[in-house]
Amino acid sequence: MSERIFNVLFLCTGNSARSILAESILNQPLVGRGRFRAFSAGSHPTGRVHPHALELLEKNRLPITGLRSKNWDEFAAPGAPDLDFVFTVCDKAAGEVCPVWPGQPLTAHWGIEDPAAALGDEETIRRAFFTAYNQLRRRISIFASLPLGKLAGIALKRELDAIGQL
Repeated sequence: MSERIFNVLFLCTGNSARSILAESILNQPLVGRGRFRAFSAGSHPTGRVHPHALELLEKNRLPITGLRSKNWDEFAAPGAPDLDFVFTVCDKAAGEVCPVWPGQPLTAHWGIEDPAAALGDEETIRRAFFTAYNQLRRRISIFASLPLGKLAGIALKRELDAIGQL
């Protein structure tokens, strides 16, 4: 019998950088090991994926096919996948009233500074994206290594919240 695949949704306001990076990181076989199906969305999507996010993902040989900026309502609509986990990666999205998600997922806030808001020269902006990418990769790697079959309820929620404090 094959192991269960968990559906994970990463949220931020614009769905152009952080949540996109997180989706791609978790969908990478070396990180998610086929145990997860990651998605991303935003409360007010920009409608485009930030070019620096795509550049960084490509440099790290992560999947970019199919990545797009989309509204979180897609994941609350009939026929949407049942979600096991929902992580907000920006403070604005964490403070908004979210839709009702199918599957009654566990939620946690993993706030990351917005690299798309970085100001300065190209090097400064690329550094902001690299910092966000590294923070997300670390948190997602820890999450992906949790013994999800052995943790439940409050214990699992405590672990998810602790990851957001890293």
